[in-house]
Amino acid sequence: MRWVISLVVALAAGVGVLFGLTNGFAALTAETARRQDIQVHPREIPSARVLADSGQQHSLRQLLHDDGRVAIVNFFYARCISLCLAQGSLTERLQDAIKAEGLQDRLRLISLSFDPRDDAQDLARYSVRMGADPKVWQFYTLEDPIQRKAILDLFGIVVVPAPLGEFEHNAAFHVVTPGGQLVRVVDLDDPGWALKAAKSALAAVPGVASSPGAGGQP
Repeated sequence: MRWVISLVVALAAGVGVLFGLTNGFAALTAETARRQDIQVHPREIPSARVLADSGQQHSLRQLLHDDGRVAIVNFFYARCISLCLAQGSLTERLQDAIKAEGLQDRLRLISLSFDPRDDAQDLARYSVRMGADPKVWQFYTLEDPIQRKAILDLFGIVVVPAPLGEFEHNAAFHVVTPGGQLVRVVDLDDPGWALKAAKSALAAVPGVASSPGAGGQP
């Protein structure tokens, strides 16, 4: 009888821990819980200096503010021959969808490189390789290592060095407001959902709430 009571107590304790880790069972993984929390409590993007494919240096937050469009952000490195190419193809589909819906004045795409080796020429070559329209889709590299880590941590991107100068890394689409807030994280394999999330974010941006195609909360 004692072992039955002990088992019940242990199970109850385990359920309690799981309840706390999964936001009351609303999320079954830590990443799902993180994404749900971001949707409720947007994250402020830390300051970071970026280098554009033009060779110009910018403040990432200032870039977002001055442009005024909601951005869908992803992460890559120019030497990648696997995941980044697939990600680039999906992002190109997003670019086509944005232009097809006439939203290029309200939505933009940003690809950030986490590879310290990537320079302006690497970004420019990668942009051409991906078929990017520079009016819609821009490429930058994170220059400062401390700032780079802060950005990767905030966006939940894990980068692990691999043989032959490669990297293992995760990927997703991230919706960011002109005010510099990360408001949504969407699976990489669902660019349509990323577009819906970005269109929903338009409602919170002054001056674009009535934009055509902007839908409700996906």
